[in-house]
Amino acid sequence: MSLSLFDLTGKTALVTGAVHGLGMAMAKGLGHAGAKIVVNDRNSLEAVNAAVAEYKSVGIDAYGYIFDVTDEKAVIENITKIEAEVGPIDILINNAGIIKRVPMIEMEVEDFTQVITVDLISPFIVSKAVAKGMIARGGGKIINICSMMSELGRDSVSAYAAAKGGLKMLTKNMATEWAKFNIQTNGIGPGYFATTQTAPIRVDGHPFNDFIISRTPANRWGEPEDLQGAAVFLSSKASDFVNGHILYVDGGILATIGKPSNE
Repeated sequence: MSLSLFDLTGKTALVTGAVHGLGMAMAKGLGHAGAKIVVNDRNSLEAVNAAVAEYKSVGIDAYGYIFDVTDEKAVIENITKIEAEVGPIDILINNAGIIKRVPMIEMEVEDFTQVITVDLISPFIVSKAVAKGMIARGGGKIINICSMMSELGRDSVSAYAAAKGGLKMLTKNMATEWAKFNIQTNGIGPGYFATTQTAPIRVDGHPFNDFIISRTPANRWGEPEDLQGAAVFLSSKASDFVNGHILYVDGGILATIGKPSNE
């Protein structure tokens, strides 16, 4: 097998919301494999410029745009602009998302709706816009960022779990409808990762930290770089016959009802 199967040289990848965090980690993985990276933010030019500078500082060809992934008109306008200014989009990673941690009995309908709109409807909007060009060109790769909440429920994240469960099935339907056009649509389901957002709870003795460590067979939190291999694989020729699959990168959490005993 040749490593050229994983080479993304000459490809253009749009990774929504990849101005920081896990989205940036995945985008860097694609960039180091040779892809040109396009990122967006809803309204912060400062965040976009800082992200582009970060990508370029590690040798990645990167571009930034301002648009709201829930606004279909803005999405279509900016996809057209990106393809004219940077190149045809070969890879799309629907990474932009939000979460609201509110007990269901207390959650307002507008908050529930906002999460569904950002986490489920926006991948539909962006994918539809990008897929039209992929169909015309004869193929492409779409990756939806799902979640362990695509499979499991958890207290206080009803809207997020509903959205990510829906995104899992939307992924399968995209694969079903677009496979004949040589478009592979798959998902990545991250587990619990070490990010700046989780830093306050990733300390020894914190109940949630202890819970995650005890629940994960790998006995650790994921590092953002742990997502890069999955992202590159699903973006590359190596996955040309993989379609409608959700690849969980979770240290084994979903594989077990609990970490095996040392006894």
